[in-house]
Amino acid sequence: MTARTWVPSRDEDAALVTGRGAFLDDLDPLPGTLVATVVRSTRPHARLRSVDLSRARAHPGVAAVIGPDEVRAALRPFPLSTGAVMPYLPTGVDKVRFVGEPIAVVVASDRYVAEDAAELVAVEYDDLGAVTAARAALEPDAPLLHEDAGSNVATDRTFSFGPVEERFRDAAHVVTGRYDFPRYSSVPMECYSVIAQWNEGDAGPSVEAWANFHGPFSMVPVMAGALGIPTSRVRLHVPADIGGSFGIKAGIYPYVVLMALASKHSGTPVRWAEDRVEHLMASSTGADRAMTFSAAVDADGTVTALRTDLIDNVGAYLRPPEPSTLYRCYGNITGPYRIDAVEIRARAVVTNTMPTGLNRGFGGQQLYFGLERLMDAVAAATGLDVVEVRRRNLVSAFPHETATGGVYDSGDYAAALDLAVKNADLAELERRREAARAEGAFYGIGTALVVDPSGTNIGYVGLATPAEDRRPGRDKSGSTEHVRMSVDLQGIVTVLLGSVPQGQGHATVARKVAAQRLGLPPEQVRAVVDMDTATTPWTVTSGSYSSRFAPLVTSAVVAAADTIAATVKAAGATLLEGADPGELTLLDGKVVHPDGRSVAFRHAAGVVHWDPASLPDGVPARLYAEAEFSPRETRAATADDRINSSLCYGFVAEIVAVRIDPDTLEIEVDRVSSVHDAGTVLDQTLLDGQVYGALVHGLGGAAYEQFTHADSGQPTAATFLDYLCPTSAEAGFDLRTDHVVTPSPLTPLGAKGCGEGSSMSFPVAYANAVADALAPRGIDITRLPLHGEVLHQLLTEKENS
Repeated sequence: MTARTWVPSRDEDAALVTGRGAFLDDLDPLPGTLVATVVRSTRPHARLRSVDLSRARAHPGVAAVIGPDEVRAALRPFPLSTGAVMPYLPTGVDKVRFVGEPIAVVVASDRYVAEDAAELVAVEYDDLGAVTAARAALEPDAPLLHEDAGSNVATDRTFSFGPVEERFRDAAHVVTGRYDFPRYSSVPMECYSVIAQWNEGDAGPSVEAWANFHGPFSMVPVMAGALGIPTSRVRLHVPADIGGSFGIKAGIYPYVVLMALASKHSGTPVRWAEDRVEHLMASSTGADRAMTFSAAVDADGTVTALRTDLIDNVGAYLRPPEPSTLYRCYGNITGPYRIDAVEIRARAVVTNTMPTGLNRGFGGQQLYFGLERLMDAVAAATGLDVVEVRRRNLVSAFPHETATGGVYDSGDYAAALDLAVKNADLAELERRREAARAEGAFYGIGTALVVDPSGTNIGYVGLATPAEDRRPGRDKSGSTEHVRMSVDLQGIVTVLLGSVPQGQGHATVARKVAAQRLGLPPEQVRAVVDMDTATTPWTVTSGSYSSRFAPLVTSAVVAAADTIAATVKAAGATLLEGADPGELTLLDGKVVHPDGRSVAFRHAAGVVHWDPASLPDGVPARLYAEAEFSPRETRAATADDRINSSLCYGFVAEIVAVRIDPDTLEIEVDRVSSVHDAGTVLDQTLLDGQVYGALVHGLGGAAYEQFTHADSGQPTAATFLDYLCPTSAEAGFDLRTDHVVTPSPLTPLGAKGCGEGSSMSFPVAYANAVADALAPRGIDITRLPLHGEVLHQLLTEKENS
């Protein structure tokens, strides 16, 4: 029997499955590195009466201990995105505002010594009242987290576009729903990890750090600002492998700053690795949102106006890049529907909980839970089928400009919806529902349609500041990416990426795109993922967030490849005497003339290296390109607060069917039909993987995952005993995925993002299915997660009402 050789479908796989991954724990870049542990608050809200570090400092093996005094003296509060008087430092200095907030750092010879010494830090508290929920934080008697702010509201803005009042006055129906989206996380396999070194030099202090920090690199100036040094004096390395992030590791930067300060005091490099309890208690989560949606609806089911009131609970501090979750989907706040009159109130409030940040689908998860629950309510009010009411309101012509300034670049929403219905075999599911109801059982079908933004325009964060308060010449905009490409003496192409992936397969796709563009076999191209802010090309927007890779990074790869191709063709023309470079093509590793003559790509590249004097005038003797892709469609917000908040807009149509056990109330997902439009598909296997992963991520928030708190403010889900995550056992449902392809006219390959769609659509499709199952009992679904205990509570409340 002949042995079969396994060929990985992704460049990244071989090292990972053979134990050769390069995670931060595998790296030991600096000799003499000591180990740190963090002393954390045990109180949700308290004044720090005293923090005694003396016994810890005297413990054998301890090199340094820093606390509030050292932080207050050395660090500036992190620059915030709004003018809120809510200073944020990496430790509590006057008060602690959530359980798990850092108070002190112990640096010692090893983790055991550091942990022992940490127990010797004596903290005395004056306890204060705590508040953990968004709406409760708005109450007049709510405890104030930041007294100088005078309120728990970190930002509050109202926007209005079109004749909203008139449309609501003339509506045949006004439909309103009040909804709550839960706080949950990404639960990466690898928690936070940092190595930091403070250096004193003739040019002033500098910091060099290694961190499993996926970006965005807009946090580099935030870190430099806190440290009081120029951005050029902050050098950040990101390891080749990161054990998952999905946005959560953007929140690691306070620990980079804190460990840099610890290194300054210890005089050595410092390593810190977060454990799982620390991560679940004090790293970062997606924002929970309390929201009210109202629709003005004509008699035929057309939605003519939309009102939204969004309240994001951002935790104890408005930690940058928040309030991103409020505004990331600003341009697509009307989803896939033709609604030209919109009113928005957007608030972020602080509470005695872990600060929030990015989490896969951030902003979209929350938005679509409210909008798509509302569309089901519109169907009920008008007597229409839930699919039909959506079909009647769909955007049908592209490009489509929304009331808030988003420009949907391409799509065929009706075709995607029809395909989702077909693949779901909706008629069969409806028969299952009828049969279940006849037996007194529960079976429901839910639909959700979402516009999936990708290639975020960072300018949307400016919306948190009123237009009149934005400083002239200080606008932010754009979604730029850089790529570096070179060709060596033997014609081997190297593509250097600074996109900081966490397993999405960036190297695989970049190599594939470059090879296709240069007419080379894939083995003649290699892609390297590296991030060293001193040497790797990057921009302030670089990072793997908001599904940037497919529309932005690959576009920069195309630009770099085209620059290289022009030089190779010019060099090839010197070998094909009399040839016009404009006539030549790159194909199958050759430079080919229309008459059939050809030379090898590597020989043409060799001319540039070995015989540059033979090149035509004006042709650079350089097979090196650093290219950027910086679309002009992602401009800053206008004076009337309109903005195209993303470059590209994909689409997801999802239908979910659930069965509920009438005795145990256990919810079983029976079937999922998911249709995606991500523009041109760059790699089908990777696209499918992103869809599957986003579905399970959405399942977590829909049915299992939630950070909860006791009335006292203490977290009650800080271990996996209480914070539940779905596994492959829970994801074993009948899954039917498909695609509609409408290439984007804004990217050279027509690609849009695809990494987040179902994490936005599945939670609300699941909720709509459960609501449909319980409709005969008159149960309304207004919050997540949904599981047997919640259903028992809802049914009991209904019976007792």
